[in-house]
Amino acid sequence: MFLGQYRHTLDEKGRLTIPARFRDELAAGAYLTQGFDRNLRLLTQAAFEAIFARLSAMNTTDPVTRELRRLLFANATQVELDRVGRILIPQFLRQVAGLDGEAVIVGVGESIEIWSPTAWDEQVARLSNVDANSQRFAELDL
Repeated sequence: MFLGQYRHTLDEKGRLTIPARFRDELAAGAYLTQGFDRNLRLLTQAAFEAIFARLSAMNTTDPVTRELRRLLFANATQVELDRVGRILIPQFLRQVAGLDGEAVIVGVGESIEIWSPTAWDEQVARLSNVDANSQRFAELDL
């Protein structure tokens, strides 16, 4: 399970150091793709394969299914941790998330999100509104 948030810098080649506590779960392979917000989503190989299987079973005549497949798969790349625990984020994905120099790595349970500091700060501000959270999340029955 991925938990917590960390700020790391990207080097000039676009490599990002993954927090040490996340590395073991990613050692068997990982996939990086566009997230649903202005972020990236890093998934274990097993989690990505489960999404692939589920989307592959959906009706491709449905335009929403086709769009979701394009969003997730056309923007996906397989990544490997190098010997010091970094992944290479391709330029096109850095542009998607607005990553330039620094990134925020956020554990969200089954996956990791990678945000630009500005976009993450906007999320934190939004999630800091206690009254809005009470209304927004009431239906989830947690």
